[in-house]
Amino acid sequence: MDGWMDEMPVRYTHTNLVARDWKRLAAFYERVFGCVPVPPERHHSGKWLERVTGIRGATIEGMHLRLPGHGEAGPTLEIFQYSAMPDRPASGPNTPGFAHIAFAVEDVAMTVRRVLEHGGSEVGELTVREVLGVGLLTFLFSHVASNQNVTQEGRCLK
Repeated sequence: MDGWMDEMPVRYTHTNLVARDWKRLAAFYERVFGCVPVPPERHHSGKWLERVTGIRGATIEGMHLRLPGHGEAGPTLEIFQYSAMPDRPASGPNTPGFAHIAFAVEDVAMTVRRVLEHGGSEVGELTVREVLGVGLLTFLFSHVASNQNVTQEGRCLK
């Protein structure tokens, strides 16, 4: 390690799953694993979403489910359904299955630079958006060397 983590705390926040039927998948995790819904239900669209995902006309519906065993501040599963998804999986923010891992950091731009320095690439644009019930977020989708999506979200760590 080069000591950069001593300068900025990092905390795991959620894992995003993209489903063809988000309500059915959420119900599965609630029933089988005891995950608990974390309101509000998400209904995202607009230019900001197009910018962050790189997908024209993107719309998303879904919700977060609190994972068991971590308390009220523990990580969640973010289960989303895009209005349009490819028939054959391709690498992108709207590909069914495992979509991204998100980390809350104090400095998104610095973290993006580190992703790029270590072989990653940007998918969309660095975007700031107020999310109802969550607050003001700064985020960016990026690919890591394995071609998996990672989202950096900047918010105050507590």
